[in-house]
Amino acid sequence: MTGPREGGGVPEPGRTLDGPRAGRAAVKPLRVPRVDLAVGAVVTVAMVVPAFVPYVQPWWVVVLSVLGSVPVTWRRTLLIPVGLVTGGAVTVLALAHQSLVHQLPWLMPYGPLVWTYTFAELAKPVWRAAGSVVLVAGVIFSLALPHESFDTFGYVITSYVAAYALGVGARAHRAQREAMDERARRLEEERAVAVAEERTRIARDMHDIVTHSVGLMVVQAEAGPLVVRSDPARAEATFEAIADTGREAIGQLRQILGALRGTAEREPQPGLGAAPGLLDRARRAGIEVHLQERGTRRPIPAAVDVAAYRIIQECLTNTLRHAAARSVRLCLAWSDRALTIEVADDGGGAPDVREGHGIVGMRERAGACGGTLVIDPRGFTVTATLPIG
Repeated sequence: MTGPREGGGVPEPGRTLDGPRAGRAAVKPLRVPRVDLAVGAVVTVAMVVPAFVPYVQPWWVVVLSVLGSVPVTWRRTLLIPVGLVTGGAVTVLALAHQSLVHQLPWLMPYGPLVWTYTFAELAKPVWRAAGSVVLVAGVIFSLALPHESFDTFGYVITSYVAAYALGVGARAHRAQREAMDERARRLEEERAVAVAEERTRIARDMHDIVTHSVGLMVVQAEAGPLVVRSDPARAEATFEAIADTGREAIGQLRQILGALRGTAEREPQPGLGAAPGLLDRARRAGIEVHLQERGTRRPIPAAVDVAAYRIIQECLTNTLRHAAARSVRLCLAWSDRALTIEVADDGGGAPDVREGHGIVGMRERAGACGGTLVIDPRGFTVTATLPIG
């Protein structure tokens, strides 16, 4: 009245029979949850009491009743042994029931019924199919051989079908709960990844805005006192440029911080369309800027548009702050599949380029779009290739 089960039983949730814990799990098979203890006690009482009331039955009837009920306490950890013991004991009791001087007032296979529920709930599909065949054969054998009545056939088989159906329902409910837990876990992981990506994006944007704007303001502020007496008009233009740069930086920072706090809607970030403003500010800072464009402009993804703008911005910032250059060349090369951005200055360059946050940020922006970024320290040239189609 049992079926095979892989491993001889079903481990409790969170328990494993592999590795270093296997020994400890094997020597403590009698530790069971209180619920299983209660179920075992109720089943034992239901099957043993008829062996004493209203007549005291032979000792072997009591033994078979105990064997058919007590083991269900450990059915979750010793599924196969429990099924064999309880099923075999109740089958023998059913076959010998007719030979008793005083027949039992009732004989219901409570132990095997509880085991059937557990088997349907926990057994794997391949073993569940084989076990069901053995279970059906055992039940029919224990009813047909003693020539039980049609009514007995009916309620016993109905009881087994109900127990099996309840086990299947419990298994389906557990599978649904596990699927929902897994879905919630994945959603939480995706949410955490999205938060991390958003923080990284905000950090990149703030770095680009602050370093570019502050770099321009420092260069212009240093140049202002040199021309304040010799060329007042140029000095005035320089200080106006400082003010314009500061106001623009404040506006962009306010937007980023507002989005971070959730108090403002995120506005579109600047793209290639705003690049002329970058070039104008670089010219006002004293850098000669040459723009060259090859190919035909075409619509590009928003991520590529923003990445292109930020890469150009970072390159101009590095030129102003570190290169001691007098001119910079920006080349935009359009093709059907990619936009190539090349920014080169006439500074001295450096044999070993230490990649700070700015260069790392440019690489990350290019990589996030599926593109590449190459740096040549001779004269300092940055080449970014961004896919657009």
